[in-house]
Amino acid sequence: MKTRPSFLLITLFSGFTRLLSGEDIVVYGGTSGGITAVIQAVREGRTAVLIEPTRFLGGLTTGGLGATDIGNKRAIGGLSREFYSRIFQHYSEDGRWKHQTRSAYFERRPHGNAADEGTMWTFEPHAASAVYDQMLKTAGDKLRVVFGERLDLRKGVVKDGTRIVKLVMESGREFSGTVFIDATYEGDLMAGAGVRSHVGRESNSTYGETLNGVQTGHAKSHQFVVPVDPYVRKGDPASGLLPGIEKEAPGPDGSGDHRVQAYNFRMCTTDVPENRRDWEKPAGYDERWFELALRSVEAGDERISWAPTPMPNRKTDTNNNFAVSTDFIGQNWNYAEADYTTRARIWEAHEQWQKGLMWTYAHHPRVPEKIRLAFQRFGLAKDEFTENGNWPRQLYVREARRMVSDYVMSEKNCRRAEVVSDSVGMGAYNMDSHHVQRYVTPEGVVRNEGDVQVGSKPYPISYRSIRPKAAECTNLLVPVCLSASHIAYGSIRMEPVFMVLGQSAAMAAGLAIERGSTVQAVDYETLKERLLKAGQVLDFAIEPAAAARGIPTKNLPGIVLDDTEAALQGFDATSQASAGFVGAGYRHDDNSGKGAMSARFTPNLPKTGSYQVGLAWPVAGNRATNVPVTIRHAKGESTVLLNQRLGPQGKGPFHILGAFKFSAGREGWVEIRNTGTDGHVVVDAVQWLPVE
Repeated sequence: MKTRPSFLLITLFSGFTRLLSGEDIVVYGGTSGGITAVIQAVREGRTAVLIEPTRFLGGLTTGGLGATDIGNKRAIGGLSREFYSRIFQHYSEDGRWKHQTRSAYFERRPHGNAADEGTMWTFEPHAASAVYDQMLKTAGDKLRVVFGERLDLRKGVVKDGTRIVKLVMESGREFSGTVFIDATYEGDLMAGAGVRSHVGRESNSTYGETLNGVQTGHAKSHQFVVPVDPYVRKGDPASGLLPGIEKEAPGPDGSGDHRVQAYNFRMCTTDVPENRRDWEKPAGYDERWFELALRSVEAGDERISWAPTPMPNRKTDTNNNFAVSTDFIGQNWNYAEADYTTRARIWEAHEQWQKGLMWTYAHHPRVPEKIRLAFQRFGLAKDEFTENGNWPRQLYVREARRMVSDYVMSEKNCRRAEVVSDSVGMGAYNMDSHHVQRYVTPEGVVRNEGDVQVGSKPYPISYRSIRPKAAECTNLLVPVCLSASHIAYGSIRMEPVFMVLGQSAAMAAGLAIERGSTVQAVDYETLKERLLKAGQVLDFAIEPAAAARGIPTKNLPGIVLDDTEAALQGFDATSQASAGFVGAGYRHDDNSGKGAMSARFTPNLPKTGSYQVGLAWPVAGNRATNVPVTIRHAKGESTVLLNQRLGPQGKGPFHILGAFKFSAGREGWVEIRNTGTDGHVVVDAVQWLPVE
């Protein structure tokens, strides 16, 4: 893996010359959670050291993931919200806007952002680094930041009984302290301390779940929509399988395995010609790895297989989308527990895959011109990651080790079927897993497996899930590789949540130091009081939160049906990310499964007559511009194409489709489909308003 220097931060901390006499708190891993941990520590008057194995800080937050996912922003408080407030302030200065105006960017409410909410959840990588620099600069001489030091994986954690005494780096450098925090994505400190962890998917029976383990049934999104032959020579199983396809079929749905969801890089691209670096064919390009993509487009899959979310200055945070995209499916299973050499090899393979795929879609002659032109329109932003050839510095390690402590967060928590009483922060995102493998169906075609996207309610995260069992280690906290099942971690694993948990871990560490106790013996009521004083959000009831952001159907005139009352095929993904919805939220197709999803709203009309029909959806820049909607009325059927990037014509939430005559009762309906659409299709509510 590449470790280029962050010159600003090296300069910022080069004056720290305090000798290693031991710190109050030692944090290993300069991720977003590690940064908030050390900032909180020094704000409480503690001394702290932040050890980052690479040459830059911020992990994914500064490494390309600018499209912040959270689900419900009310769940985010403390230093995490301070970060997003500082991002808002950063972009409030006119000088920050070089390739577009602030008003033009916010016009379409990108990724649920509003220009006046005081926080901003989309940003360029260099802006995130600048904000973290500002926050860290206030720490003064109580904080040391050390770059380029990796933990010795064999003997790097020295313990006395259940207490960690010091960390030893590969260089031989040692760091001693009172309480230690593992803020890495991999959980290396935790593992070195002898703390039990799990890699892979548990079976549903392990924690009484329904969405864990193998998931062929739920794997409808980011899926092949045309038959694609998996064999080297089409139709000939004896020729072997194409690279990246498993020989064995997945086990039964719900059964456990060692597999983890796919990794990728969150690319920062732009369509500004003078700032765009065109896609280059990487050295060692092997077309066999891209044969699936080529066969898929040749078979008629015309989807543009990536998801570029608009960032300021006409840049993007570009993520995986559809059947063959930036996720290097099935090639990361050994990463979590591997040595550094093996990880570097896996990291490099992911980089080569993604660069090769971008060149393939943009330039390969077997790719239809429509797709090639779409990929050629964008390229890497020349002014980002300048020390790394404009490529993201951080591999998106979506999950690796997960601690197994006295309390394991599970699907029951995400659904609020079980609510903990020792909260140190909240999760709010969907239970979300990317695919984990490709396999061959009995029909002889390739299929992806592992994707799950099921809604969660905002829920508290237990303090017991960020500290180990006392028998294993008594002065360690783990806010990133915390104790959670695969599917619950899929909801928790969001950067703002890691920031929240990093801050809470530092406060628990400070309390343990103050009282001379183990982290397990920290008095929760005292911790809770301090967390709330620091602005952390520990829990709130979902119903008032939804009501505050959504429009109750009872407050709207006419006959209004919410998405919860529609007959659905697909549209399983739910959200509250974009404001202005009706009811408690809305549904969407996640820009996938095109042609396979429908939502039919059938009212019980009190009388025959003319009704004005309106459709509600919260507007955002990633919406489809050609959503087919069919209205079944007394004179037949009418179909219209709607642009869901545009706002309603009037003051209310409804976009008027027209006036139609309907018979009394349940004869008429309105149906939304996602056939042939060019973005996310949203299903929210339909209104029938009598025309006098």
